[in-house]
Amino acid sequence: MDMMTAVLFGGPSPEHDISILTGLQAAHALLRTERSVVGIYWSKTGEFYRVPPTLEAPAFAQGVPAEAEPLMLIVGGRSGFGSLSSGLRPKLEMLAISVVVNCCHGGPGEDGSIQATMDLAGLRYTGPSAATAAIGMDKLSFAALAAAAGVPVLPRVAGDGAIPFEGPYIVKPRFGGSSIGIEVVRDQATLRDRIRSSVHLRSGAVVEPFRDDLYDLQIAIRSYPELTLSAIERPTRTAGAAAILTYSDKYQPGTGMASAPRELPALLKPETEEQLRQIAERTATLIQARGVTRIDFLANDAGELFLNEANTIPGSLSHYLFLEPKQTLAEQLASDIREAMERPTYAPVTQGADGSVLQSAATIAQKLA
Repeated sequence: MDMMTAVLFGGPSPEHDISILTGLQAAHALLRTERSVVGIYWSKTGEFYRVPPTLEAPAFAQGVPAEAEPLMLIVGGRSGFGSLSSGLRPKLEMLAISVVVNCCHGGPGEDGSIQATMDLAGLRYTGPSAATAAIGMDKLSFAALAAAAGVPVLPRVAGDGAIPFEGPYIVKPRFGGSSIGIEVVRDQATLRDRIRSSVHLRSGAVVEPFRDDLYDLQIAIRSYPELTLSAIERPTRTAGAAAILTYSDKYQPGTGMASAPRELPALLKPETEEQLRQIAERTATLIQARGVTRIDFLANDAGELFLNEANTIPGSLSHYLFLEPKQTLAEQLASDIREAMERPTYAPVTQGADGSVLQSAATIAQKLA
């Protein structure tokens, strides 16, 4: 049976559409290497579908494409992605998948949920492990982890507690990315109103001081075959743009971050570039980065530099940031796939669970007394 490379994209996330673009880029690139490729589309309502890897973005504009075939993700027994055959006695037919290229941005595709499910299903996949994805998605935990390790970060607190610094403020979804739901507000009354009213802040919000002297810097990291840093970019905004880098700034052109305006490589003081690279390496080790991770910073002309967040499945898989040595997207994906095959994310350990505690235990009724 021929084994296939599956490209997973979409998902019930605000970044659903961008994930489709990244997934189709990956699928088309892999087809050029004559791999056996299957597309797996994850709909906004949570269903999985097998789709031709040759589709273009407009096929998904209205939702599930006409060519889609329903799939199930099964854990236990015959695990993996499969479908039921038609007929009076449908049979479960499993896809022979060797590896899943995860191109899901945001939501359960990037917060550890799908990673943990694929771990339990015995599927190997590219990108972050469940633990790394969860850390990267949780802005409050990520900032606390970085601060505890001595990495410079701006003050960041949960939006449902006291705010120990003066406004103006940036309020962000605690669990989210790509600038969706992020706003700059001037006072705490407006801040509380935004937290109550925004659908993106329902599951949690983080607040930090807004500094109009700070600008964005970004660098990507590849973890295989060795830790490799990309060029540094400084995303730019046109005159009259919002005070922060918005979702539209990043993605409105329609091809992802690769088409957004930028200074690449960023023109930085040597000492700033060196500090940024050192912090990026340290962060990658701290969160056990896997695959391609984009590390985002805030900086100013006075030499201040703050770690902002880690995007564990970045738009366009940050392929455009790796300038030297230049690789095709297919070559980058081949490296990610080798890592997935050689360094699996999950190895259950049951050593110590030998039954001795159960043999010596009293009755459950006694323990409930």
